[in-house]
Amino acid sequence: MAAILLLFLLSTSIISTAVAQPKHSNISLGSSLTPTGQPVWLSPSGLYAFGFYQQDKGYAVRIFLAGVQQKTVVWTASRDDPPVPSSAKNILTTDGRLILRSTRDISITDSTEKVATASMLDSGNFVLYNSDQEKIWESFKYPTTTVLQGQKLLAGTELYSSVSDTDQSKGFFCLNMQTNGNLIQYPVANYTWTEWSAYWASNTFGKGDNVSLNLDNDGRLYLLNSAGVNIKDIFIGEYDTKETIYLMKIDPDGIFRIYSYKLNQDGNRSVIYNSSSDRCAPRSMRP
Repeated sequence: MAAILLLFLLSTSIISTAVAQPKHSNISLGSSLTPTGQPVWLSPSGLYAFGFYQQDKGYAVRIFLAGVQQKTVVWTASRDDPPVPSSAKNILTTDGRLILRSTRDISITDSTEKVATASMLDSGNFVLYNSDQEKIWESFKYPTTTVLQGQKLLAGTELYSSVSDTDQSKGFFCLNMQTNGNLIQYPVANYTWTEWSAYWASNTFGKGDNVSLNLDNDGRLYLLNSAGVNIKDIFIGEYDTKETIYLMKIDPDGIFRIYSYKLNQDGNRSVIYNSSSDRCAPRSMRP
């Protein structure tokens, strides 16, 4: 009984710590973050955070699940750049740029339009708006390792595994939503790939143009064509949606998985789908 009470208090403390940070549904020009001061901008519920996350002996700018026990990085800016020191700043400048200021100024996005405001949404999407409150950039369109509920992996885009759970630099494996309708996984390190080098595929070649990978709020993972027609269910889902969220991630071992996260005091994380049960399959394809 004492152990259960301790677990409850611990999980409550972790979630409360995230929620206690200032929440920002509207981030104004001139706002800034520092690793040792205010490190993140939280979504309104405190579930997701955008800002500094420790890596090695420095910091990187990331979006991560903050309101659960098992904090999980879902997006990383300039992921192959070295970590920055604690003196770095992340600034939404008064002239409308989102930059990382360290030894030099690094643009966080590729938007050329002037930013008026920004928001960290409860969906996990970090969005920049112009003065007309139109979206001019969003993290959902530039995925790194993860697809969140309501997010699409569009035709011609891909996910790259990270080197490890603590090093979010590009790793050895890729999940590619090809323009020919096929979703494939293949190794990327020192390797010239072809369709034949894939170690996993959806086998939907030629099933439609502009096919996208989609994740629903019940854990369902599926492919839609440009007309919105489902051409393949990769995982049926139909899991609990109460106090539970789902994400799909390509892990450092080259397998993509769907994870469920409980938002109650238990805070449990579970794997509900693996693209392969053979952990040797991705490694066997590496040079």
